[in-house]
Amino acid sequence: MFEVKEKPEMVERALLVRISLNRREEAEDRALLEELEELVNTLGIGIEETMFVHARSENKKFICGTGKAQEIADYAKALDCDVLVFDNMLAPMQQRAWEEISGITVIDREEVILDIFAGRAQTKEAILQVQLAKMQYALPRMKKMWGHLDREGGGGVGGGAASRGMGEKQIEVDRRLARDRISKIKDDLAIVRKQRKTRRKDRERYEVPHAAIVGYTNAGKSTLLNRISGSDILAADMLFATLDTTTRRIELPDGQPLMLTDTVGFVRNLPTRLVEAFKATLEEAILADFLLHVLDASNPQALKFYHTTMEVLKELGADDKKMITVLNKSDLVEDTALLANLEEKLPNTVLISAATGKGLEQLENKCNELLMERIKVETYVIPQTQGNIVSLLHQDAKVINIEYEGANVVIQAAVGSVLAGTLSPYLLGGNEKPKEKWEK
Repeated sequence: MFEVKEKPEMVERALLVRISLNRREEAEDRALLEELEELVNTLGIGIEETMFVHARSENKKFICGTGKAQEIADYAKALDCDVLVFDNMLAPMQQRAWEEISGITVIDREEVILDIFAGRAQTKEAILQVQLAKMQYALPRMKKMWGHLDREGGGGVGGGAASRGMGEKQIEVDRRLARDRISKIKDDLAIVRKQRKTRRKDRERYEVPHAAIVGYTNAGKSTLLNRISGSDILAADMLFATLDTTTRRIELPDGQPLMLTDTVGFVRNLPTRLVEAFKATLEEAILADFLLHVLDASNPQALKFYHTTMEVLKELGADDKKMITVLNKSDLVEDTALLANLEEKLPNTVLISAATGKGLEQLENKCNELLMERIKVETYVIPQTQGNIVSLLHQDAKVINIEYEGANVVIQAAVGSVLAGTLSPYLLGGNEKPKEKWEK
């Protein structure tokens, strides 16, 4: 069985590099390099220094020119670095070329994100998704991983050619094993997704409305879910603190229940294979009735982060969903003009602080407005012998009033449209209005 070659366990010193090909995009490229610093810090790798490099044109081998590449490699050696980390995405051939010229481990932004995801995945589905993405990333890099096979067979005339033949044969065997492993992971994922789909059907049986919390990583999505639902999921000041979706049930001011799901955060230049691998995780955003798009209003890059998230949502086919733009951490913004600018440029905004709870009432009211057409207030007369119907109302609706009349239970409740249809045989007087004493 093949094994993916691991990077050195004790990586302590890293040189971070961003190669920019367009001076007009320098501000954006420098922001990406700063984001890479956060990503690498999240892995616990010490950063010796960062380098921002301009290249006039793209070189197929190194992205930048050979002379500049040698300069970067020599600088990494002078700093006694263990690893070169590129913010640019490196093709397998480019990664090998950089390792040859520098003599040290070379990784790119995609591998950094993959390693973070691998360390954070908790549920079986997320673990499988990370394994799939890592295997797909590693497959075209196997020539590098099996380079030691070239040394088999010893020296002497013809020995090198023979050993290369053995190595090539072994590489093909291991590539086949890798492809088999990828197929097996995909099969396992299909089973897990089927099970999750079944659970979702159970959850949606009576059409409890559902909202997904989306946004840039570290915007405060998990903190918002904790604050609004009273749960205690991990909410840390770090990139990708949450990978697995978490769903909690809350009750809106008008009594309507709402399922709220926290989703994995986005970053700029999110690798395509990760978007594909995590489509099942992000599927909650596709299927939700509406989205809560959370932004860190105190971050100067808030508008860019908004567009990054919208681009990923577009890839998922969820960019046309009803949406509330949640400007979180608004209490940290001293310049009110900045908040006013965000409110003007972004749709359907609400200012909140998930940390303190400020603005959550307005947010819940906005959720109410989006779901207004779904809710009905009805009065039902239910035989006491049918306790399952009474339990259903308590579980999937908001019971406003309950009284007992003889052998019946008279319940006034706010219900969703599907549940209202299911319970129509128990309506008081058909379509008559509820009695005055049961009015809300």
